[in-house]
Amino acid sequence: MRRGQTVNIYIYAFLLFGACFGAATFSCRYLFSEGPKKIPDPPGGPTLASRVFWVMVCTFLWPIMVLTGVNSALILARRRRHSAA
Repeated sequence: MRRGQTVNIYIYAFLLFGACFGAATFSCRYLFSEGPKKIPDPPGGPTLASRVFWVMVCTFLWPIMVLTGVNSALILARRRRHSAA
């Protein structure tokens, strides 16, 4: 296998993982982009266009989305800890 083909495999794996990440996290996307407070869906519910857009964003930016998700999880854990005390 040539070097260029190996690089392509890594790029394809990166994009495939991002697309799967986007498809898996669509229902809790508020944790990754809008903060830990859930924004209500539009009256008709989520559209196909919103799902496709979310998957496209995550395909290319999934490392950033993971970091923002971790940050939101820490904020929520801190809030739960303070409310329990």
